[in-house]
Amino acid sequence: MEDKKQLKEKDKNKWKYRKFFWRSWAIQASWNYERQMNMGFLYGIAPILDNIYKDPKDLELKKEAYKRHMEFYNCTPQTNSFILGLSAAMEEKCYENRDNFNPESINAMKTSLMGPLSGIGDSFFQGTIRVLAFGLGVNLAQNGNILGPILAMLVSFIPSYAVTYYGGKIGYLMGTKYLTKLYNEKLMDKVMYICSIVGLMVIGSMMASMIQITTPIKFNNFVLQDTLDGIVPQLIPLSLTFLMYWLLKKKIKTGWMLSICIIGGIVLSSLGIFK
Repeated sequence: MEDKKQLKEKDKNKWKYRKFFWRSWAIQASWNYERQMNMGFLYGIAPILDNIYKDPKDLELKKEAYKRHMEFYNCTPQTNSFILGLSAAMEEKCYENRDNFNPESINAMKTSLMGPLSGIGDSFFQGTIRVLAFGLGVNLAQNGNILGPILAMLVSFIPSYAVTYYGGKIGYLMGTKYLTKLYNEKLMDKVMYICSIVGLMVIGSMMASMIQITTPIKFNNFVLQDTLDGIVPQLIPLSLTFLMYWLLKKKIKTGWMLSICIIGGIVLSSLGIFK
């Protein structure tokens, strides 16, 4: 009887791994400028949420879970499966321990991991594997060898397949195993605190690297941009990010915020204040 139960659980887990694997490939299908891959991530975890909250009385909890995964998200598709698996394990633990589990820890974990895993994933798959694969393929194709494009696709696909499938599996199993341990040892609050710090670091680095706004204003030997950098590096991007956050808190619609950015950018650039 115990063996049948274990086999049933194993089959159920395999179903989850397949969902993590196949749906990670579609994560960029609904990419958007506001929250990037959030809808793709929700698409990936939706079958798991439907399975967890299958009781009609849990409909409101399922809505909250769906809404939870509509927050900003961006990660390399291949390494995304690890976060998908870990999030699924956390969602199951959240359902089992609703009184003690803080749902905010799920998004804190996602935010803290998406930056490092994107850095590793982009460097490995985009900067190394793809260059190597198509470098070999082009050399063969130039000599008229049909193996050129075939080899390029295989060298690209095999590592992607392995990392995507086993990443989701490891993320889920690791989450299931260690979440129980963390709760038993009362360490979850500390883990959430650490995840929040790392998540803020990731968001801060994104502000500094993705928002390229400076000022050309200078008077004789006084350069305003150098002075601002001396006070706080990337002060203008930081200030503008806080402005957008303030507008969000005021419930200003996204369309109006985009209009403010576009029109404001054109006007301030024309006046020589920003570049």
